Amino acid sequence: MRELMIISALVLFIQGCMVGPDYRRPAVDTPQNWRLQEQETQELADTPWWEQFDDPVLNDLIRIGLAENKDVKIAAARIEQYVGQYITTRSALFPQIDAGASFGRDRSSERGAAPISPSVENPADSYLVQFTASWEIDLWGKLRRANESARADILASEEARRGVILSLVSSIATGYVNLRDLDRQLEIAQSTVKSREESYTIFKLRFTGGIVSDLELSQVKSQYEEALATIPVLQKSIAQQENALSVLLGRNPGPITRGKTIDQLILPMVPAGLPSDLLIRRPDIRQAEQNLISANAQIGVVKAQYFPSISLTGMFGWSSTDISRLFMGPAQTWSWAAQIVGPIFRGGAIYGQVKSAEAFQQQLLITYQQTIQNAFRDVNDALIDRKSTMEQLQTQTNQVESLGNYARIARLRYENGYTSYIEVLDAERSLFNAQLSQAQTKGGLFLSVVNIYKSMGGGWVDKADQATRAPEPGGPPAEKAAQ
Repeated sequence: MRELMIISALVLFIQGCMVGPDYRRPAVDTPQNWRLQEQETQELADTPWWEQFDDPVLNDLIRIGLAENKDVKIAAARIEQYVGQYITTRSALFPQIDAGASFGRDRSSERGAAPISPSVENPADSYLVQFTASWEIDLWGKLRRANESARADILASEEARRGVILSLVSSIATGYVNLRDLDRQLEIAQSTVKSREESYTIFKLRFTGGIVSDLELSQVKSQYEEALATIPVLQKSIAQQENALSVLLGRNPGPITRGKTIDQLILPMVPAGLPSDLLIRRPDIRQAEQNLISANAQIGVVKAQYFPSISLTGMFGWSSTDISRLFMGPAQTWSWAAQIVGPIFRGGAIYGQVKSAEAFQQQLLITYQQTIQNAFRDVNDALIDRKSTMEQLQTQTNQVESLGNYARIARLRYENGYTSYIEVLDAERSLFNAQLSQAQTKGGLFLSVVNIYKSMGGGWVDKADQATRAPEPGGPPAEKAAQ
């Protein structure tokens, strides 16, 4: 009983001796509210927000991307890499046991300085079977700090993977909205080209009949060609956007299936959330904190080098020249030893490592604080973008309506001889440009809401994560390794 109490006390003493600072989450200056307050918000940050677009095609594209995207697979493989490193680091906490066996035959000189007795077998066989063990007692917590650091690296890689998922879903939604926006602009351009082609055809007939001048015909032709020139540009942008989306889906570049038009898409609601929620929602913030935890633990690893390391080694086996007697009592061999090694003079090498580890920890502390500030800025920028874009879209909608009336009246005035065709040309050119700008702004409004969800993070990342991998017993690799 007394020996058990001594061993228990020794274990508690060893566990309590850990040099280096224990991690404490740094104080963060968190604003109470966002710079711009939305009047209508809903608790949607933990839901698959892309489903609010009400487009099954977009839902399918995101599902395919989550299952096939190469960046997600690379991030998952990187987690496995860190899990392997963690297992390797943790193994140092346990005794290392090896086994070995050898067989040999040797002959000694019978005319050497120490002649061999004739009774001694020469040449002779030798057989050896042995087990060796070594164990470094983690008295100062060096190995436990290294284990703590490796565990934080796993969790940081997991948060990095979640960040890839967040970016992927947002990028697919953004790419799809851009694609439907470009499709709409192409429709406007094609419709305008068709209308101006008809006008150009009529003006050519009038010019042939001497009704209009060469100047007016040239004006109509230039207007037609101006609209015609926009089509190849839009077609190029559409093809490039399709290629970009295809790569996000893990495919070779190619066409993308369309669903609803941009005018049919439903604008998602703004998610509710306080600034403090970002600390637990955003993968990049959580990754930055895990990196900080890892660096903090590494300070303990290098500081432990100031103290002696204690290692136990042992060997047990059998050695014999006769294999039939190898495992008998007289053939036993064993040894054990305790070794204590401590630094006396290293020329400042350990001090330099400690200073380096502390400076690296300070870098990651500042990075963590900077990541939080950038997250607050992202959300505020996205909220301001949405509000400003809604106001801009309303103004442009009114402008398109006014320019439509202007173009209609200008053409009537021209047909009735009250004005020159320059007025019609100006009205229709202004209307065409305003229609394209309106379509771009409408796409920008959808993108601003996508950016709000992306910048806020949320439980929707976990829901998207479920589509990237099949469930495993005991949870994902990072969770199992961290347990």
